[in-house]
Amino acid sequence: MSQPTDSVLYDKQGHIALITLNRPEAKNAIDPGMDQRLAEIWYEFRDDDQLHVAILTGAGDAFCAGADRDTWFTRWVDADPAQVRSHVEGIGFAGLTRGLRDLNKPIIAAINGWTLGGALELALACDIRIASQLARFGLPLVRYGFHTGDGGITRLIHTCGIGVALDLQLTGEPIDAQRALACNLVTRVVAPDELLPAAFNVANLILANNQTAIRSAKRTTLDLIGRTLEDQLRLEAWNGYTLSQGQDILAAFAVQQR
Repeated sequence: MSQPTDSVLYDKQGHIALITLNRPEAKNAIDPGMDQRLAEIWYEFRDDDQLHVAILTGAGDAFCAGADRDTWFTRWVDADPAQVRSHVEGIGFAGLTRGLRDLNKPIIAAINGWTLGGALELALACDIRIASQLARFGLPLVRYGFHTGDGGITRLIHTCGIGVALDLQLTGEPIDAQRALACNLVTRVVAPDELLPAAFNVANLILANNQTAIRSAKRTTLDLIGRTLEDQLRLEAWNGYTLSQGQDILAAFAVQQR
């Protein structure tokens, strides 16, 4: 089912949520209303026991052009320190980039076109990124006197390394899908008409697995970042070996081997 025609569409297809940025006339640039709706959707997705995987994509020829210039930045022209602090401690851009650390369900970004500024931060906040051959990625914010503040630098370093992060941040020049694949920004590149089928295929591969294990694997992977090797190994072992009762694991292996 879908919400009424809106700038964000939320469709539930079995155990999969399809979230579509639906403002193609503005290249799906996110205004405050979209930002609020996306925050609501992520919480709805988190709390819906029937949904296990989300796919995020854009309508038209762009994934997202980032924050809407006409409505987003005007809020900060006369902002006082309390307003800035409230935003910094909030859930971030598009309801996802700095909050919802307890959202252990996987999110797939199906990136169909231009992905700029805050949109790249949003894509990086997803767990798996699949790109159309037409996708383009860039951080042109330095041309306008600022840079990313909602996880773009942090996640680029974790995902692609400091060299790629500095290249994208400091030049402001976009890269194409194949370059994004080469630097691990995305894990798959497909033809434009194969993008959503590929995303749903990955979602179904995830659904075929034990969802308790899936959520623990996601949480463990993210929680390992920034820890010492000793702590990483201890946390992985603890989460892995305490995930299920031994008899449950043996039963699952027995079913698989039949």
